[in-house]
Amino acid sequence: MKRFAWRLQRVLDIKGKEEQIKRAELLGVTEKLAQTRGVLAMQKRLLMNIIDGLTEEHPGKRLANQELFLRSSTTNDELIKKLESRIRQLETQQKEKIAEVLKVRRFKEGLEKLRVEAKSQFIREQEKLDQKEADEMVATGFARKIIQQGGGADDGIG
Repeated sequence: MKRFAWRLQRVLDIKGKEEQIKRAELLGVTEKLAQTRGVLAMQKRLLMNIIDGLTEEHPGKRLANQELFLRSSTTNDELIKKLESRIRQLETQQKEKIAEVLKVRRFKEGLEKLRVEAKSQFIREQEKLDQKEADEMVATGFARKIIQQGGGADDGIG
């Protein structure tokens, strides 16, 4: 029996590798997104802790600390806005990567389906050929038997 060789196997292999690469890229973006969200949450928590600390302080001391907080809060607000912007950017990038992974996966799954169909067709054809060969061997054997049985008798020919 011949070995099954599918002419699109190389394309399927390449698409499999491409899917792995796209998944790795998606994972990288997702990790950056999670990390950036963590930094944003930490910055917001830090601001809330400072505000809570200011409300609990003695009024005389609070005024000096409040002034310091107000000066640094613009820097913190800018940082928070940058982090939120980066998160939106990463979310967009993540959606694009998900779409790329799905596109490659669908293409690969289509190829895999074609491969299964081609292999089934190949097996059916091989079975037909094997059956034809077996039938020919039986017919040849039967013909030999008839020839051998009739070989010693004079059939009146010639």
